[in-house]
Amino acid sequence: MRSERLKEILDGLYNTYKNKYSSKDPVWILHRFSCEKDIELIGLITAAYAYGSVDQINRFISSLLLKTGNKPYEFTINFSKRKDKKFLDGLAYRFNTSGDLLNLFGSLNSILIEYGSLKKLFLSFHKNDNVNIIEALEGFTAKLNEEKSISISPYYHYLVSNPAAGSTCKRMNLFLRWMVRKDEIDLGLWNEVSTSTLLMPVDTHIGRISKKMGLVKRKTIDLKFAIELTQRLKTFDALDPVKYDFALCHYGIEKKDLSLLK
Repeated sequence: MRSERLKEILDGLYNTYKNKYSSKDPVWILHRFSCEKDIELIGLITAAYAYGSVDQINRFISSLLLKTGNKPYEFTINFSKRKDKKFLDGLAYRFNTSGDLLNLFGSLNSILIEYGSLKKLFLSFHKNDNVNIIEALEGFTAKLNEEKSISISPYYHYLVSNPAAGSTCKRMNLFLRWMVRKDEIDLGLWNEVSTSTLLMPVDTHIGRISKKMGLVKRKTIDLKFAIELTQRLKTFDALDPVKYDFALCHYGIEKKDLSLLK
């Protein structure tokens, strides 16, 4: 497909989906909050658990918010595993146990005490001259995964994947999209980070639709796939290549027949 036609399709999809509440998505949970500290924390937790159907994700995060009194920052900064274990009992999600959630809150509590915010943690690894956010994301996720517990499950580190392992890190790149970009969908709280350095959050839908459109030659869906896709999208918008993510993802979810993209 010619580049001119691809850009026309991509821009058309972006314009279709760019409005608030254009499609069901966990990102709208973040829009319930006005305090940046609340948005950061519920954004990270929502992104970590953003696997499965949208309805499943939304139900789980809504149950969690109910347990924490809809005050994610206050709950996290005052969190104690011993004291708060009873509040999180039963909050398992698919193959992640309630113990995994307990450990995640323990990690977030330690980070807030040491750094003050998730943004300050990320910026401690971020360099303005980096081509992309991979190096900063490696440091950021390694710190989040430092929490140790005898009750840790085999799937705990699945919640916060690290690019050093070669995965696409879809959910952590999704979190960064929410924090860095600014439009009706994304919150744009971290304006110290350039949108041009973000990586596409690649999942099954993005992988399938990207291959169908001829955006990527690589067959294996891994970190190199995400880098290649992002580089191609930069030819259509060098400053904000990840703006196409929401539209491509939801088009892939909602329209099983991709023949219209030819």
